[in-house]
Amino acid sequence: MSFDTRAYNRAMTHFDRHDSFWLFGYGSLIWKADFPFIERRPAYVEGWTRRFWQGSHDHRGTPAAPGRVATLVRQQDALCHGMAYRIEPGVLAGLDLREKNGYLRERVAVKFEHGRAEEGLIYLATEHNAAFLGEAPPAEMAAQIAHAHGPSGSNREYLLNLAEALTEQGVHDGHVATLVSLLPPAEGES
Repeated sequence: MSFDTRAYNRAMTHFDRHDSFWLFGYGSLIWKADFPFIERRPAYVEGWTRRFWQGSHDHRGTPAAPGRVATLVRQQDALCHGMAYRIEPGVLAGLDLREKNGYLRERVAVKFEHGRAEEGLIYLATEHNAAFLGEAPPAEMAAQIAHAHGPSGSNREYLLNLAEALTEQGVHDGHVATLVSLLPPAEGES
């Protein structure tokens, strides 16, 4: 089931009067920046961990067979590494459309090397949206990811692209690595 968040996100006007601000990407926003940005830098957020607990009914799956995509879950002492983009407020309309299936804008402290922090924005999907799938055994999540496919491509591709982007940044994410290791072979592979 999908949950269109565009109207809710338009009501979050905190950054509307800024010339620019930081957007933190922790999923496909790391490797698929199909929006205009002023600057791009590796960054992290504290107190959050990446989890494949959000359903994708509109990009990496369908309503009948949803995929699993990343969201953030609060976890004390955790760090989630990703990519920060300095964007102008006008970019949010396109991002709201991209992230419309359950993701809400949330203010967060985005940190850069040497711990320098700046106020920024994330798109966050919580258990309070209809597309949230929640935790499941890793092997079940990997099987669901392996077979889901939607208008934006296969869910397998999403996971593998994220894993590759994190590796290129020198980041190890145990959750992502576990899901990759449990993926059944793609059709035609042995």
